[in-house]
Amino acid sequence: MVTESKKGYASSFDADSQDVHLQSKVRLLRTLDAVRVSLTVLALLMGVAILAVSADALSVYNATHVPADFYLPLWPDNFDLRPTVALLAGSSVVVVVNTASLLFSRVQSLRNTAPTAHLSVSFAAPLIGLIAAVVAMTLFYAVNASHTVDTLLSWTCRWSRVAMQQRPHFGSLCRESHVAVYLSILLIPVEAFVLGVAAWQRVIEGHTSAYARARKASPVISS
Repeated sequence: MVTESKKGYASSFDADSQDVHLQSKVRLLRTLDAVRVSLTVLALLMGVAILAVSADALSVYNATHVPADFYLPLWPDNFDLRPTVALLAGSSVVVVVNTASLLFSRVQSLRNTAPTAHLSVSFAAPLIGLIAAVVAMTLFYAVNASHTVDTLLSWTCRWSRVAMQQRPHFGSLCRESHVAVYLSILLIPVEAFVLGVAAWQRVIEGHTSAYARARKASPVISS
């Protein structure tokens, strides 16, 4: 994959081994592309982890929640699932956009047949992922700050020390909820960094393309 990326940049700009300036730009583009792809993979894995633990927590709640008139219910009536749903929705968006970005970056046929789409997706994916992560965390803390309504995090962590032989296992759900929150917080700077690298890469690609076209058109630059 890395070899294909290197060949793609070399062929795109028709790099001449005698042109030091062009060669340095191509090497910089390869480095930026590798960094962007690596961070995109990291963001994708973080999104998958958040999605997995949030979905598991919601599934356990749905499986163990009973009506209010049930004897000794495990969950309170006044309960807000929106923070967990926000993390679930945000991580789903992150997974989708980062998967699309990796496909356009690593599937050479897509990269060659749709170069404009590749540039757009490589920039739009971290932007959308960053917005989704920020919105999810904003909603999470806005709702979770309530002192009158319990959330999945507050309720399970309050009873996490209670030993349970069967679901819902509040201790496990509390840890899962904390993992989802911590990863969501870390996801914001990761997506921001990917966005910065993608923007830098886009600028360098534009300058390099313009230089390569001018070099071909001008005999003075070509010599």
